[in-house]
Amino acid sequence: MSSPGKKQVADAANDSGRAPVPIARPEIHETVARILNPFPRGKLLDVPAGEGALSARLLEAGFQVQACDLYPEIFVVRNIDVRRGDLSGTLPYADAEFQYITCLEGLEHIENPHQAIREFARLLAPGGQLVISVPNILNIEERVKWLLNGYTSHFKPISHEHLRMRHEQWGEKEEVVLHINPIAYTELRYILEKYGFQVLGTYRDKPKPNIWLYWPLAATIRFFSRLTSAHKRRERWTAELASDEVLLGGNTLVLHATKQK
Repeated sequence: MSSPGKKQVADAANDSGRAPVPIARPEIHETVARILNPFPRGKLLDVPAGEGALSARLLEAGFQVQACDLYPEIFVVRNIDVRRGDLSGTLPYADAEFQYITCLEGLEHIENPHQAIREFARLLAPGGQLVISVPNILNIEERVKWLLNGYTSHFKPISHEHLRMRHEQWGEKEEVVLHINPIAYTELRYILEKYGFQVLGTYRDKPKPNIWLYWPLAATIRFFSRLTSAHKRRERWTAELASDEVLLGGNTLVLHATKQK
């Protein structure tokens, strides 16, 4: 299959003529493109696809893109096949159908991320690549907010009264907006490895501008992390938890994993 050019992607815009609005920050799309660029082009599933901004970008990059979303009616890219699918259930594709899967801004919106990762393992061919993002609830700023407030900026308490007030605005698409499942780096990596993935890289969207305020505390955390034995540091991913990508990372954490053969 020949790689589509920019004109083909431009023609993929919906009848209204507007481009799809990204569901993730531009820096996250840049990171995904940078991760996937060295790989040979192949069949790729983008889920949840939202309006199709990442799908269109990866189509332009030469991938054979299919899109999936709980609300496919919001997808606005014409020449990419989109299907309805729930990350909490079984997605409408065959075993080992894809070489690549991208999942941005998805797992934090569902009750059971284990099911989603299990589906990704089913849908990817051996050696396939998975790029996934979650809110970074373990960066130093979020840790301090949790200590002081009992919650992070990504997962604020939401009362039923608040939900009733916002239901008219959100309608039946509350799960698109709400973060209901805080997933730390440790939990996500555990789930990935449980279902046969090997983590190849961890990335941040961009550093927080005020992160320098937390450097003394971050240095203290890193100091105490070195006091444990090398075996325990490997066993508990201590170096990863104290890395720039996690400890000093931005709002979003991006993981690149491969399905082991």
